[in-house]
Amino acid sequence: MDSLAGMTDTEPSLFERMIAGEIPADFVHTDERTIAIRDISPQAPVHVLVVPRERYRNVAELAAADPELLSELVRVAGRIAESEGIAESGYRLLFNTNSDAGQTIFHVHLHLLGGRQLGPLA
Repeated sequence: MDSLAGMTDTEPSLFERMIAGEIPADFVHTDERTIAIRDISPQAPVHVLVVPRERYRNVAELAAADPELLSELVRVAGRIAESEGIAESGYRLLFNTNSDAGQTIFHVHLHLLGGRQLGPLA
């Protein structure tokens, strides 16, 4: 069981429940392979999560299983950065991988952050 996520790998993830309409979300993008939602606890003026519909535990698992889908997450994030007006000023893309890095939902997701000077990572 993932204690931080409150789910097992066989239970639907929070994102799968959002995709199914069981939990409300502020969608900014949907297509056949990905979704993007506004983070409920934003760390920047623009904080969007880009999520594959198919569940992979983390980015390393996704990269090994479907590198094209990983590329698609980055492409979607770039398009959202354009539509949110932060592409020119700059934005950050971030994956948290496993507990020590702060991953709390074990369904890979890409954080798109921008809209202000973000400063150093650590």
